Amino acid sequence: MGKIIAVAMQKGGVGKTTTSMNLAAGLAYAGRRVLLVDLDPQGNATHGIGANKVGFDRQHSVYEVLVTDEPVSSAVVHLQMPPLDVLPATIDLAGADVDMASSSYEVGREQLLKRKLNAVRSNYDYIIIDCPPALSLLNNTALTAADSVLIPVQCEYYALEGLTQLLSTIRMVQKLWNPALSIEGVLLTMFDVRTKLSVEVQQEVRKYFKEKVYRCYIPRNVRLSEAPSSEMSIFEYDTRSEGAKAYAALVKEVLTQNEKGGR
Repeated sequence: MGKIIAVAMQKGGVGKTTTSMNLAAGLAYAGRRVLLVDLDPQGNATHGIGANKVGFDRQHSVYEVLVTDEPVSSAVVHLQMPPLDVLPATIDLAGADVDMASSSYEVGREQLLKRKLNAVRSNYDYIIIDCPPALSLLNNTALTAADSVLIPVQCEYYALEGLTQLLSTIRMVQKLWNPALSIEGVLLTMFDVRTKLSVEVQQEVRKYFKEKVYRCYIPRNVRLSEAPSSEMSIFEYDTRSEGAKAYAALVKEVLTQNEKGGR
């Protein structure tokens, strides 16, 4: 059975989608069967990893999977580079909260994604969910479906903004729908070793989360910012870049943690 990891942070601009894409791509290049689920109405993961180039049918996206009887298998886009599957998002997903809040979904609406992913879970080693950067029913749905949450935290002044809300949401989901939900790890992003602020934020985060913080960190890297505009993961765009090396290190830690008995 594949492990479902939600990449979540209720604050934008922290590297959430970049992490979702490159973790999924890195795991795929490591020989794992991977499904990337784009649950952000902006669809940045769908476009950033090149799933839109496949020309998927707009009638078959994560929105239809959530609000109709459409199975995941009919909406999945198969990529060759990186060698993974994508459950794409379109702008229609922006209305999913309203649709799922309707009376017909009132009972069990938080379980919708979980039920759909469970039907294909055995086909994958890892399912990575890119969550929307907001408090929403979509976020609750993702956390209810997930086994664990990977939290990106940027090494900047407002680093912990949104983190308190996310931890509160995680506790609520654990209490109401998913008691087994755990924190997969905390990933430091946009780290600049030259600045005192980055070092201080790193120390603060490690002090609070202790061993849950990954040893690796994601540096500020222009190539990471450029890759999505070329509809590539960092591993296709520039495998020699510092960004690619950092995400390769993250993949190694995730695999070690999940397949080799811990960090």
